Amino acid sequence: MADPIKKLPILPAERTLKLIAGRWKPIVIYYLLEAPRRLSELRRLMPEISQKVLVQQLRELEAHGILRREVFRQVPPRVEYSATPLGRSLEGVLMALCDWGRSHAMELDELDRLVDCTVRPPRWPGRVSPDTSPRHPHR
Repeated sequence: MADPIKKLPILPAERTLKLIAGRWKPIVIYYLLEAPRRLSELRRLMPEISQKVLVQQLRELEAHGILRREVFRQVPPRVEYSATPLGRSLEGVLMALCDWGRSHAMELDELDRLVDCTVRPPRWPGRVSPDTSPRHPHR
């Protein structure tokens, strides 16, 4: 496979947009900012995404250093994805996008259609079940 870094735009803003562009990448990053996740957890959190597309998005984010894929050598094998420090640095970008989206919805009188997209601090204790979490940016 060709080096994905060589294909990135040279304009920094365009580079950032290219890295996080698409329907699913920001949502994947969002969930990995909360906690490390297994593929099956991400699928449950994003039921609309196909497994093929999810795996593709995860591979691209890994190739660009946004997330880490860790394989646990056990039976059965377990794979977990987590945000790297570089990926964690996107939290401010994602929150700025959320703020702008909220402002846009307010201008169009559609604020009632939105959900909150606040990310918890990086080291929060325990995990929240997808069914009980009050924040689902894709619903």
